[in-house]
Amino acid sequence: MSEQHPYPWPAASSTGVGSWPGEDPDEAVRTVLGELPDLPHLPELPGRGVGADVIGRTAGLLVEFPVEVQPTGWRVADSPGRDLYRARGFLSRDLDLLAEHAHAYEGALKIQVAGPWTMAASVELRNGQRMAADPGAYRDLAASHLEGVLAHIAEARKRVPGARLLVQVDEPSLPAVLMGALPTASGYGRLRAVDRVRVEEVLRTLFGAVEEAGAVPVVHCCAANAPLDLLRRSGARALGLDAALLDRRHDDMVGTAVEAGVGLMLGVVPAVDPPPAQRDRMSDPAANVEVVRELWNRLGFGPDLLTRAVVPTPACGLAGASPEHARAALKAVRNGARVLRDEPHRS
Repeated sequence: MSEQHPYPWPAASSTGVGSWPGEDPDEAVRTVLGELPDLPHLPELPGRGVGADVIGRTAGLLVEFPVEVQPTGWRVADSPGRDLYRARGFLSRDLDLLAEHAHAYEGALKIQVAGPWTMAASVELRNGQRMAADPGAYRDLAASHLEGVLAHIAEARKRVPGARLLVQVDEPSLPAVLMGALPTASGYGRLRAVDRVRVEEVLRTLFGAVEEAGAVPVVHCCAANAPLDLLRRSGARALGLDAALLDRRHDDMVGTAVEAGVGLMLGVVPAVDPPPAQRDRMSDPAANVEVVRELWNRLGFGPDLLTRAVVPTPACGLAGASPEHARAALKAVRNGARVLRDEPHRS
């Protein structure tokens, strides 16, 4: 199985989800490169303010699709303004720091963007309604988003030419888009669900373009009702999920994905500082990845495939954590990956 389905990372890899606490991108890049040597990622620092979070960063990638910040969030604008310039400046600075610290790096490297459906759920039309409510609007947004993602891949490749790029598409709002759970502008109603066929079509187009650009499409959705089959069919080469939210109801979908060669990035340690009573558990690598072993035992796959197919991660981005917990979380997932490799049969 592992020979039939090669993965875009070394065996026993670990990685982060994306965001990082604080306002110092230089320190963040150096920390991530040091703690995650097999699969580092370009960190996002929302603490810097408007334009530094994943929505703002991705808004800065949109091509000929200006948006600006209003009291209720990002909204379509007539022309680019200071919010977009700020977002683009943050990203350019982050990429320059990546080049400074990792120009000669030649392994797997992950970059993150908000997905087209999370953007459609987060960006408003001029009337205050979410873009997900208007088929013409989200069609235009998806086209602009795709073009911007491809340009981002090209910029990252310039900075680290020897890296094998993975593009993580963050879709935390996708379940709400599919279930018709997004609130209307008034807050008193819910937007109509977007057709699943249309959702899958947009994602398949994006993931296919990412692969044609020589990168590996990954999708992350830490919601309990992540549409695993839809994401697999759309062409994602790996699924980023919170392992604590996977139970026996998900086994068939997860197993089908693994059989198809889809990798799993599984969140196994808290994304925020745990209560004092739970801190000791994070220092036990075997305990941290026990949820992964239990899942794997239920699926019935061999231990050799486990260490190749599964990448331990924090449960979500670390922007809400203390710097101390963020570093501890990366150390915990790195040590957890090594335990899965060195003690594959431990129960």
